Amino acid sequence: MNNQSKDQRFAKLEISSAEIGQDLFIPEAGEVRAGFPSPASDFVENSIDLNKYLITHPAATFFGRVKGFSMINAGISEGDLLIIDRSIEPNNGAIAVCFLDGEFTLKKIKLEADGCWLLPENEDFQPIHVTEKSEFIIWGIVIHVIKSF
Repeated sequence: MNNQSKDQRFAKLEISSAEIGQDLFIPEAGEVRAGFPSPASDFVENSIDLNKYLITHPAATFFGRVKGFSMINAGISEGDLLIIDRSIEPNNGAIAVCFLDGEFTLKKIKLEADGCWLLPENEDFQPIHVTEKSEFIIWGIVIHVIKSF
């Protein structure tokens, strides 16, 4: 094992199920420009249901709160809220919540013939090679990251 502590290798994720028993309609402002303001910026025409917009598979969807800094260069920071879908098939490059040797960790996955690599997005952290000796599952795939500023 390298010189990283177990706390550095594994993120502490608080995971909860997605409760979507009722619609959640929010007024939609339409197109929001990052340049010059639109003359119609005070006009709100439609509303969207965030449950329908963010959650495709309700029974397989969970929320997770990020603890740690190993994915900072992927734009995922401590405190961000993840929307995780357990029904999505993992593929190379996906950002996944993985269960490895009794702990959850959030990493980009790289699937190879000799196994799987869990890749951090922070140069202060080392990749983790998952071997057949590891207790390992890809628990779910991150489909959205919700940030607070």
